Amino acid sequence: MNNVWYTFIMSVLIVGFYSNDTAALTGLSDKKYGVDFLRIIGDIDASLLELSTHNRGCNHISFSEIKNKFENLNSWGMETTLDITNCNPDMIRDAEIIKRYVHELCDLIKMKRFGETVVVQCGEGEEIAGFTMTQIIETSLISGHFVDDTNAIYINVFSCKLYDPYIVAEFTKKFFDGDQCIMNILLRK
Repeated sequence: MNNVWYTFIMSVLIVGFYSNDTAALTGLSDKKYGVDFLRIIGDIDASLLELSTHNRGCNHISFSEIKNKFENLNSWGMETTLDITNCNPDMIRDAEIIKRYVHELCDLIKMKRFGETVVVQCGEGEEIAGFTMTQIIETSLISGHFVDDTNAIYINVFSCKLYDPYIVAEFTKKFFDGDQCIMNILLRK
């Protein structure tokens, strides 16, 4: 089986297993960053590293630990996904505000933008309608989906240049005045 597909399939299975069967991952939050939990999934050959971060003292993962794991696994890149609920509806429905968010985020995490930020209205059905955003960066891509029906946003930041995912989560949640934030980090090989 192709290693890329194997890694993808195993990651989906493990995320599903942990999110459904591990009570410690639900309903917890990191008050400093406003993040409900963090999952880091390493390479299949690196024992499928799975760690959670929350405010109850269980395995808080600092950015320096993420950096060490990134380097020790010889990762090619890192992807951070954010699911943020109850965002300010006026902000997520304004293409110019979304573009401003991308520009400020790129400046904050020191990513070089290539070309303009693309923001388009997508979705014919009410439950999926909203803006979709993409921004090519020198080291890969930032994308997002902004759902009108639920006022939720789904952000992906993928880069072969290491960045602090806590900064991305905290900035994004504050920028869009969000409520709950779930962050996942995937180290890519």
